[in-house]
Amino acid sequence: MNPIFSKDGTPIAYSKVGQGPALILVDGAMCYRASGPNGPLADRLSPHFTVYTYDRRGRGESGDAKPYAVEREVEDLEALIEAAGGTADVFGISSGAALALEAAKRLPSIRKLVLYEAPFVVDRSRPPVPELYPAEMDRLLAGNRRGAAVKLFMRKGVGLPAFVTAMMPLMPAWSKLKAVAHTLPYDTMLTIGFQKGEPLPADYWSSVQAPALVVYGGKSPAWMQNGMKALAQALPKAESRTLDGETHMVKPDKLAPLMTEYFRNEN
Repeated sequence: MNPIFSKDGTPIAYSKVGQGPALILVDGAMCYRASGPNGPLADRLSPHFTVYTYDRRGRGESGDAKPYAVEREVEDLEALIEAAGGTADVFGISSGAALALEAAKRLPSIRKLVLYEAPFVVDRSRPPVPELYPAEMDRLLAGNRRGAAVKLFMRKGVGLPAFVTAMMPLMPAWSKLKAVAHTLPYDTMLTIGFQKGEPLPADYWSSVQAPALVVYGGKSPAWMQNGMKALAQALPKAESRTLDGETHMVKPDKLAPLMTEYFRNEN
């Protein structure tokens, strides 16, 4: 499929499947159309929606014009909504949920949101992301130490144990993760302000008028669940839901029915 072009001229590659109202799926860190959960999720949603997946800038087949800014990613999503007919529902997972929220602050063309586990650290149930984390990430990438940058993200950003990150180079997906490591600072800019172990700002999302469903897994860590509960309280028109037995690696078969019910409900 031919790309669309964002406001700054960056080509954004996308795919669509299904039929029905437009629904855009926004990936989290290091995921894109060829590698991540949103492809299988789109297939399960396609009987009810025209589902759009896309490569966020710097990933897959999309461009990566510099300098990066969160506003450019919002413009990418805006261009995709225009291509989808001018309005759309939006689903975001992990840092993609943070991007969807930034877009909803600016774009009245977003009808409804479903947000799965934005990585917000709002209390001391896990250590906050270190203050020097962004600078360390930039240093590693400037030295082309992509593998080390991925490990830093997994260890300090995600909070995985050291022994897990040490084993990551043995994973089949390791080469794909390293290939998009240069986009990790983009996700950091979207999330770092909400990863300090402090309550979410009371009015940051006060302008978001789209109704939102905030979802988290029943087996996800306490810090992740607490962050999503806090987000549901911070949004003007939000409700929350737990997916029993799920973690951050949520199963499409569990998520798709919940999304279908929420997006198809006219209330």
